[in-house]
Amino acid sequence: MTIEIKAPTLPESVPDGTIATWYKQVGDVVARDELLVDIETDKVVIEVVSPTDGVLQEILKATGETIVSNQAIGTVAAGEAAAPSAAAAEAAAPVAATAAQTSTPASPAAKKMIAENNVDAAAISGTGKAGRITKEDVATALSAPVSASNNAGGRLEERVPMSRLRAKVAERLLHASQSTAMLTTFNEVNMAPVMEIRNRYKQEFEKAHDGVRLGFMSFFVRACTEALKRFPAVNASLDGSDIVYHGYQDIGVAVSSPRGLVVPVLRNADNMGLAQVEKEIREYGEKARDGKLAIEDMTGGTFTISNGGVFGSLLSTPILNPPQTAILGMHKIQERPMAVDGQVVVLPMMYLALSYDHRMIDGKEAVQFLVTIKDLLEDPTRLLLEI
Repeated sequence: MTIEIKAPTLPESVPDGTIATWYKQVGDVVARDELLVDIETDKVVIEVVSPTDGVLQEILKATGETIVSNQAIGTVAAGEAAAPSAAAAEAAAPVAATAAQTSTPASPAAKKMIAENNVDAAAISGTGKAGRITKEDVATALSAPVSASNNAGGRLEERVPMSRLRAKVAERLLHASQSTAMLTTFNEVNMAPVMEIRNRYKQEFEKAHDGVRLGFMSFFVRACTEALKRFPAVNASLDGSDIVYHGYQDIGVAVSSPRGLVVPVLRNADNMGLAQVEKEIREYGEKARDGKLAIEDMTGGTFTISNGGVFGSLLSTPILNPPQTAILGMHKIQERPMAVDGQVVVLPMMYLALSYDHRMIDGKEAVQFLVTIKDLLEDPTRLLLEI
C-alpha cells in the first residue's frame, strides 16, 4: 500500500515553505516516525517524519522547491522493500547526494548550507554539542582561503541565496521603519541591587529550582510586566484603524539562533515567577540552537525585549516588531563613575532604550514607562510589593 508523505498544516501567517533537506533517498527503508525531510518556513524549520514503516518510494518535491499546507511531497510503500522504479531513482539522485553529504550530525541550518554550497560535511569540524556542525562552522569552512586559480586576481566573493528567515526579517524591519512613527527614548539603570541579589542567592536559587540559573532577564521580564500593567498603551497593538488593548502580558524575548534572530514568546508572563521565566528562556534558547522552535512558540506577543548586551552592545536603537507598539533594548553592563549624594561612586550601569510607535504612545507615557522599569530594577523589593 502506498501512503503519501504530506507537508504539515501551516498557520495562516505562514503561506508556504521550502524543502530544505531530504535525509532519505528513494529505495531507502524507513521506520515510522523517522525523520525524512526538513521544511523551512519564514519562521522555523519543521521536521516531517515517515507516516509508516516501509520504503521511500517517490520524492515529489526536491530540495529548494516550494510547498503549501498538506501538500504531498513524497510517498512511502508501507511494509515493502521493493526496488524503486528507474525514473524515481533518477529523480532522487540529487537528493541522494545531499543526504550523503549531511550524514554528519548538523543543525538544520547547517545542513541547508551544506546542500546549497555542495560542501563535504566530513571535512567540517563541528563546534556544537557532541560535535554537531553549526551554521557558523559551515560559514567558516566556506570562507577558508582557496587557490588563486579559482579566482580572478585573488579577490574572493561568495554569492548565496538569502534564507527565508533572513528575507522575512528584512521585510519586517523595512515595513516597521516605513509604516510606523518610531521614536526611541533612553535611560540608564544602576544594576548593583539586582547583581547583589543574584550573587547572594544564585546558589540557593539553582538548588531550589532543579538547576535553573538566576539571570538578569527574569528581572527585566518581571519589571516590564509590572510596567505594562500601569501603561496599557505600551502593551497594545494596532489593527487597521483600531487599537487593541491586551489584558495579558505575552512578552517576546529575542534569541539568537544559527538561522538568525527569532522571538519566542513567554505567554502570560504576569503569572510567572523568576524561576519559570528563566526556565522557559533556557528551553527556548536550546530549541533555537537546535532548530526545534515551533511556529506556535513565536506567534503573538504584546511586547518584546532584545538584549544586545550579550554581544557587547553599549547603546542601540531597537526596531519595532509590528503590530506591537514598543520594544525594550537592554545593553552591556558597564562600570562608570556616577554622582551619588555628592560623591563619585563607580557603579555597574546599563543603558536602556525604548522604541515606540508615536501614533499610539505619547512621549510622556513612553518616558514614564521606562522610568518605571528603572525604578523597579533599582529597588527590586518593589517587584514583590507591586508598588
